[in-house]
Amino acid sequence: MTDDLGRIAFDELVRRVRACTICNDVLPLGPRPVVQLSESSRILVVGQAPGRRVHETGLPFNDPSGDRLRQWMGVTRDTFYDEQKMAILPMGFCYPGTGRSGDLPPRPECADAWREALLARLPDIRLTLLIGQYAHAWHLKDQHRSVTENVRAWRRYWPDIIPMPHPSPRNNLWLRNNPWFEQDVVPAMQERISEVLDGDDTQ
Repeated sequence: MTDDLGRIAFDELVRRVRACTICNDVLPLGPRPVVQLSESSRILVVGQAPGRRVHETGLPFNDPSGDRLRQWMGVTRDTFYDEQKMAILPMGFCYPGTGRSGDLPPRPECADAWREALLARLPDIRLTLLIGQYAHAWHLKDQHRSVTENVRAWRRYWPDIIPMPHPSPRNNLWLRNNPWFEQDVVPAMQERISEVLDGDDTQ
């Protein structure tokens, strides 16, 4: 299927993604794929899956998690939602529903159906931010056993990829237990993001 998708125009590919209904029977609120991308995007943000609020508004990271993420990145909402600069492709494009301890995992059908074809159409990506365990598992072929270990190894992937914890308020305990992330990783990430957005990166 990826080969077939590689032959269609970029705009048509995105249209098909946004019209996708392959998980219709298992999504509690029905399908509403939420993605943001352009062929000129320079930074790729890979999250988990839209939450309920994002499903309702159709705007990625339009929630407290997004507020913290933008703070970590050191960017404004205008910059974050500029598809010419930022591509936002979660591991699951639709809200998967809620379980006992929070939102359910992203549906695996998204990555199988669309991910490789979409990534192949993003030639200008200079930095990829991997948020949480599902993004780590797909994108880091040499991933460690835990999010913490992956994030601690951030220098291994520098300057192309930065593994990150999830910015959800549910993750406050992790942030308190791992202050090095905001002390060491966040300032370096902000500098790298600024380089990429300004076109000063050396890649």
